[in-house]
Amino acid sequence: MEAAGATGAAVTRDVGPAGVRGALAAITPDTVRHAAAEVRSGLTVSLSSPIETAAAPDNPHPAGHRLTSRPESEAADTGLHFATDHFAMNVHGDADSHLDALCHVVWDGTLYGGVPADTVTADGATALTVGLARNGIVGRGVLLDIPRLRGVPWLEPGDHVTADDLLAAEAAQHVRVGTGDILLVRVGHRRRRVEAGPWDAARSRAGLHPSAMEFLAERRVCALGSDGNNDTAPSATEGVAFPVHVLGVHALGLHLMDYLQFEELVPLCEQEGRWSFLCVVAPLRLPAATGSPVNPIAVL
Repeated sequence: MEAAGATGAAVTRDVGPAGVRGALAAITPDTVRHAAAEVRSGLTVSLSSPIETAAAPDNPHPAGHRLTSRPESEAADTGLHFATDHFAMNVHGDADSHLDALCHVVWDGTLYGGVPADTVTADGATALTVGLARNGIVGRGVLLDIPRLRGVPWLEPGDHVTADDLLAAEAAQHVRVGTGDILLVRVGHRRRRVEAGPWDAARSRAGLHPSAMEFLAERRVCALGSDGNNDTAPSATEGVAFPVHVLGVHALGLHLMDYLQFEELVPLCEQEGRWSFLCVVAPLRLPAATGSPVNPIAVL
């Protein structure tokens, strides 16, 4: 199935390997093999926070979790029984770790590549869904720690990460972001939340300045993740609430990961004396969805 793109070129709408993959096209068997060479100690660490089930200022509609069957509720006390669960979740919130698919951002009536926005229907998306990443996003992860660079525990809400910050962090950490890398930018959101308590992150949070996206375009990264929303609030761009999402997802075809956590990874990177590692991102297989809960794993 094809539609005319913004440039008049044909755009394939497909969730399969023949479809538009955006920046994931930078991932090749060679980049995966090179990323696997990053594994030295064999240490693994989650880059996700536990899913929140209690309401908070940044999470008014938390995930729901209930046991649908408990062994002690069974009539018989012998033989085989199962404990079973039910989860319900708002994927694109301001608390839980999640991945944004390329159909998540609509700008001027189109998705990435000029695909019409009407491909996102009431029954689910039919193009550029999270199914594009069903085989995983596997590559070299690079963590740039901006609070560490500035000598502070976290960036205050409203502060911006600039391209100069990213360059300076590369130099300070003796690492360079390259083609096909998964770029992870720490702003310290999670640490601030733990130590100072939750706040309304929809109104005020640290993130990337939209001009920093030029750095990502030049380096041809395949995905972007942060321990915040990636976008700063209030926005630095008048009239556009989420310019980093617009530039990242809609313009560059980047899968974004919001509200990750790096507090367990940072000490391991310091211990190892390096800030790059194998990174494995495995979203759920939700073929019509605009995103997915995600638990990326760093392997050092």
